[in-house]
Amino acid sequence: MNFTRWSARFPGTQRRAAARTEHAAAQAKRGEGSVPAARGGRADPAAERSAADGRPDDPAVRSGAGADPVAGASAAAPARTGVLAAAPSLDELSVREVLGRLPALVALVHGPEHRVAYVNDAYTAGFGARTPGAPAHEALPELGALGLLPLLDQVQRSGRPRTAKNRTAPGGTSSYTVTCTPVEFPKADTAQDPDPHPHHTGVLIHLADVTDHAEAAERLRASERRQREAAVTLQRSLLPQELEQPDDLRIAATYQPGGTEAAVGGDWYDVITLGAGRTALVIGDVMGRGVRAAAVMGQLRTAVRAYARLDLPPHEVLQLLDGLAAEIDASQIATCVYAVHDPNEGLLAYASAGHLPILVRDEDGTVRRAADPTGPPLGTGGWLHTSGTIALGPGSTAVLYTDGLVERRGEDIDEGVAALDRALSGAQGTPAVICDRLMRALGVDADHDDDVAVMVVQQPARTGADAELFHNAALELLGGIEAAPRARAFAQGVLASWRFPVELCDLGVLAASELVANSLQHGTPPMRLRLRRTDRRLTIEVTDGDDHLPRRRRAEPADETGRGISIVATIASSWGSRRTPGGGKAVWCEFTLPDK
Repeated sequence: MNFTRWSARFPGTQRRAAARTEHAAAQAKRGEGSVPAARGGRADPAAERSAADGRPDDPAVRSGAGADPVAGASAAAPARTGVLAAAPSLDELSVREVLGRLPALVALVHGPEHRVAYVNDAYTAGFGARTPGAPAHEALPELGALGLLPLLDQVQRSGRPRTAKNRTAPGGTSSYTVTCTPVEFPKADTAQDPDPHPHHTGVLIHLADVTDHAEAAERLRASERRQREAAVTLQRSLLPQELEQPDDLRIAATYQPGGTEAAVGGDWYDVITLGAGRTALVIGDVMGRGVRAAAVMGQLRTAVRAYARLDLPPHEVLQLLDGLAAEIDASQIATCVYAVHDPNEGLLAYASAGHLPILVRDEDGTVRRAADPTGPPLGTGGWLHTSGTIALGPGSTAVLYTDGLVERRGEDIDEGVAALDRALSGAQGTPAVICDRLMRALGVDADHDDDVAVMVVQQPARTGADAELFHNAALELLGGIEAAPRARAFAQGVLASWRFPVELCDLGVLAASELVANSLQHGTPPMRLRLRRTDRRLTIEVTDGDDHLPRRRRAEPADETGRGISIVATIASSWGSRRTPGGGKAVWCEFTLPDK
């Protein structure tokens, strides 16, 4: 291509060149174009006359467009001793020379078919020689492979430059960032071309090799994916693999990590059976991201299970967790709800450490929120948590959740809780079905930007034959020598009416007698004997007014007492004790019912 005749011009180049020409002429008219001689040297008289006349004295400079401006400037510099030479104008540089020396790949196409006008040496080295005048889809097939042909049409129509980043070349070995810029240049022979327009439109294609950057970015993304997979694996391994299913509750829970652009957080949940039909429900969220947050979560979950075995009130469990969280990592805080369901009372006792409120849906569709108390998050220290209660009767459904379910950017979190309230009011079905419906109703999908943990707890409303498998019976004991015989007779009658096998009846009566005797000797009135059966187990529990918890010990042969708890522990499937909220204690044991 003859760049002297075609003279490719970028948009705005002519206006800038004309402005520089007018400015230079004005300077020459005012005499500002001459440069005084350097101090201590003599000025060239010919140069001074040339500057005064506004004409260049050097023949190479006078040669105009036919001479090489770069070579002319270089030849004139030694002769102008003591005179500062003016920098050459950009309009005087050869376009072919500039484009040919660029390390980037450059191609120039023109016309509606994007016929090849020029490719520089770097382009030829990268993709091979190209035939001038051939259409781009034939002569430059790599542009089609890079998906650039539609981009060329768009640039030519709009007259605006466009950039396409990280396009992979055929073979997948190189990546380019491509910039397409519209250009105009006059026709080669307007006399033979019937087109009345004096200029052709073309596109300058600039391909910058970004292979190293693309490979580095891919290595970074691969590293991030590995870290995310490790965090997700750790997170899921620390969550319960299978939820415990108490006799009186139906429970389902789900955990979904944030989308691929979000780091894994520290959301967790757990279900812990405490014995005597009571169940602990836990859900929490470590404020942080990544493996560290998951590790802190795992330590807190383990600690919750250990503290739950002490069968403490909810606020005392959170108090212990608060101190432990500060010791694990002072920079990490966590929110948590710890709740205990007691089927005998039909209540959910709970304590909250900066967590969102529990929602309970009654059988008629009414949704209630667990009110205060709510303390600060775990790890802050210096706060005494307190417990509250909310009714959870037959047919009710409770939902515990983390903030990822209801928190949205640009919205108040109360709006999210209200949306969950509305979704829960119409949600029916099993706990697993309700979990899925709530997630969909709140717009949680695979690309969600935060971790989400949800736990749904149902207290079934049993009727018919199923209801016959669940019974309660209680006897108030005032103390005295007649308390033990009354307890044995009561237990014998109740167990017989529940049609238990004779062997199980005898064991139940013995356990009730020993627990009542222990309470008579070491406790204080009032005392109460409670028997409860489910479809899986028989529970015997005795409460009294003394808060001293019994412990199992080895009695000496000569001792007349001290064997009651050992007997109970031997004949029962499990046993335990706890302090009751109003003062006093409860001692219980359980028998697993034989399979039918």
